[in-house]
Amino acid sequence: MLRFSVIIPVYNRPDELHELLDSLTRQTLKPYEVLVIEDGSGIKADTVAEQFRNQLNIHYFFKENTGQGFTRNFGFERATGDYFVIFDSDALVPPHYFETVARHLATDWLDAYGGPDAAHPDFTPIQKAISYSMTSPFTTGGIRGSKKNLGGQFHPRSFNMGLSRKVWETIGGYRISRMGEDIEFAIRIIENGFKTGLIHNAFIYHKRRTNFGQFFRQLRFFGRARINISRFYPSQLKLVHTFPALFTLFVLSVPVWALISPLLFWPAIGILVLFSVLIFVDATGQEKNMQVGLLSVVAAFIQLIAYGVGFISEGWKRLREPKTHRESGVNMDYPS
Repeated sequence: MLRFSVIIPVYNRPDELHELLDSLTRQTLKPYEVLVIEDGSGIKADTVAEQFRNQLNIHYFFKENTGQGFTRNFGFERATGDYFVIFDSDALVPPHYFETVARHLATDWLDAYGGPDAAHPDFTPIQKAISYSMTSPFTTGGIRGSKKNLGGQFHPRSFNMGLSRKVWETIGGYRISRMGEDIEFAIRIIENGFKTGLIHNAFIYHKRRTNFGQFFRQLRFFGRARINISRFYPSQLKLVHTFPALFTLFVLSVPVWALISPLLFWPAIGILVLFSVLIFVDATGQEKNMQVGLLSVVAAFIQLIAYGVGFISEGWKRLREPKTHRESGVNMDYPS
């Protein structure tokens, strides 16, 4: 039986950590060990970890703040299991998770896997709307549950990801700590010939952000991260990644069409209304809740526009950089 080492970076989120650790105690197949790595938090979670000492083989570490990627590396270096599993601290793990993963790996081995995210029934309407937007095929979110990345092998994401010890020992850990660190990590895993895939039933409940302001800032950062990856791998920047930016420019142009020509303005409004109706109907159908459906429309616009703003701003910065500015082995981590 595989020994799963769970690695959890934490930054100023003791309450979320408590919920995550509690969900790990309810597993039908308990993880071998749990490593909680506090990334220089001002609000420490050591007492939270201590509460689970008798229920989990838990190890708590405190280190200076270096970002999620390097904090995960800290965990890799200290893990003693066969297979490393990474969760964000705002995750809730269903009881069947590790049993599902172990069963899949026993019949169809993956050197690294990713799992989908979902909304827990107890989430607030805004959290459910944000979860819908981040997983909907009508936004950029559908790819998170796709079995393959755009035209290629599946790229796991670090909010719900596992990798074998061999992967870690072969390629090392994260080279950058923020700004798309999980994308860069997945690219190197695949480039080194390891088999990756989606374990569809290995889902987690991802709490994400609890209000739209936080959601906007997070997605703006995601847009910037996509451009940052192009500094390392220019070929990874594809046409589909520009869609949120084009959507953002389209939305911002609508008031201009009103001044120039009503013949252009009303069709533009019609497109936005149609998009909103599609989101509302699909989200309401999935959640059986009209309030979540309406909030999902707001979340979808925020997701696309925030990502687009981040993509455009970082893209403009990228265009102004010297042509010789390429991977230098340092953390390209710009302030958000």
